[in-house]
Amino acid sequence: MKAPPHHISAKKEDVAEKVIAVGDPVRAVLIKDLLSNPRLVSESRGFLIYTGKYHGSPVSIAVHGIGAPSAAIVFEELGMLGVKTIVRLGSCGSLRRDIAIGSIIVATSAAHSSQGAISQYFQGSCPPNAPDPELTVKIMDHMRRMGIKFHSGPVVSSDAFYAEDFSFAEKWSRRGAIAVEMECSILFSLGWMRGWKTACILIVSNSLVGESGVYLSTEEMRNTYISVSKAILDTLTFNAT
Repeated sequence: MKAPPHHISAKKEDVAEKVIAVGDPVRAVLIKDLLSNPRLVSESRGFLIYTGKYHGSPVSIAVHGIGAPSAAIVFEELGMLGVKTIVRLGSCGSLRRDIAIGSIIVATSAAHSSQGAISQYFQGSCPPNAPDPELTVKIMDHMRRMGIKFHSGPVVSSDAFYAEDFSFAEKWSRRGAIAVEMECSILFSLGWMRGWKTACILIVSNSLVGESGVYLSTEEMRNTYISVSKAILDTLTFNAT
C-alpha cells in the first residue's frame, strides 16, 4: 500500500522497520525507557510512537488503541511507513483455570467472529490467522533462556469487551482457546496479507473462569511487562528477523 498515513503523523524516516505494538499508552511510555535516546515521533489521535535504539538497532514502540478497527488502522499505516515486523505486547483474560492472573501467554493462533473489522477484508472467507512461526519460536526460545515461564496456545480475539461473560468463556474454552483479547486476529491476518512478520505476547490481566473482580493494570504488571519487553527487544535486535 503506497497511500500516505492519515492518522499517524510520523514520516517514514521516523519509524523503525521493527515495532513493538501496544494498546495502552502507559505501556508505550514504560517500554520506551528501555531504548536509548527514545524520541516521540507521533502523537496524533493518541497513537503515540517512540523510536530509539536497543543494542544499537533501531526499534519503535507504537500504540494501536483498543480493538481490531483501531489496531488495523495503525498496523496498516505502520506498513505504509515501511515497517516489516510487528510484535504485539498486550493484555488478555484467561479462559483456563490453570492459567493464573499475571501469567504470560504466547499466542499461536487467533480465532475471531466472522463479522467485525476482519470481515471487511475477507468478506466471509476464513483468513490466515497465525503469527510468523519463526519469529514466534525465536521469542519463546529467548524467554526460556531468560528463565521466563509462559503458556502457549490459541486465543480468541473479541470485538466487544463487555459482551464477554461466563457463557462466552465456557464456549471458547471448550473450543480450545486459552485466553481472550482484542487485536491478535487482525494483526496476524494483515501480516500474511501485507508481508509483515508478526507475533503476539500477552500478559493475563484478569480471569473469566477464576478469580472475579480482579483486573490488573499495566503499572501493577510493570515488572512482567519490562522482562517480556526485554525478551522481545533482544530477539528483534540480536536475531535476523
